[in-house]
Amino acid sequence: MLWELTLTPIGVIRTGLRVRFEAPHQPADQVRERNVVELFPGRRFDQALQDLAGFDRVWLIWWSNRNGAWSKPLVLPPRGSAKRRGVFATRSPHRPNPICMTPVPLIEISGLNIVVGDCDLLDGTPILDIKPYIPKIDSFPEARSGWVEELEHELSVGPRYTVSIAPLAAAQLDWLKGRWGISFIEKAQTLLELDPTRHRSRRISRLGAGRFKLGCGPWRLIFSVEGDKVMIDSVARGYIESALSAEDAADHILDRDAQLEFGAQWPQS
Repeated sequence: MLWELTLTPIGVIRTGLRVRFEAPHQPADQVRERNVVELFPGRRFDQALQDLAGFDRVWLIWWSNRNGAWSKPLVLPPRGSAKRRGVFATRSPHRPNPICMTPVPLIEISGLNIVVGDCDLLDGTPILDIKPYIPKIDSFPEARSGWVEELEHELSVGPRYTVSIAPLAAAQLDWLKGRWGISFIEKAQTLLELDPTRHRSRRISRLGAGRFKLGCGPWRLIFSVEGDKVMIDSVARGYIESALSAEDAADHILDRDAQLEFGAQWPQS
């Protein structure tokens, strides 16, 4: 029997994460953030929040609304070797029904706004439900974690590549951060230190002759690999001039104005 279910979001979350590249694979407790779940008014959610303030953590149940229709039962995790895994054995947001869950620190509740800590949700993600995190029920420290145990062992050896930044790339990255407040180098460097080889889910593609391109949201990093050394050579825009100049470009291209000005500064980008 096939059922059709109708889900109605209870609100949205406001975070500083604009694109998937900026989102961590899992939230990191050492990063202190303040994100806000904004519940919709007129549905008695103020009463539904009663007694929640006594919990240190809550589960956010959310809808991965930026993914298209599900089609692949095997997915390629972003970390580790390029081996496909059954989607039900992963946390991939590309699922038959893109329902995801994330445990987050609960900081405070103010009216219909719930301030939470670090998370992996993009800004504007629909929230379907909120549940309290109960350690004695939700935590099983001794439980096996399948293939993830192999991955964690592989990653425990630390960075396998040394990443350097060429003067041109350094100047471009400094300009983006100083002029526009755009910075993506920290996550990019972490990814490249682990594995700079071609990988679809890491958005790494080959340019030829030992040169590669890493997609960082609407930006690109051009880098080269020699042995265990990675050199970030330059930054490039993710959109061509005609796309950036289109009449409706400002409505759907992230960092459009920054990309236009970047192109004027570095025409060869």
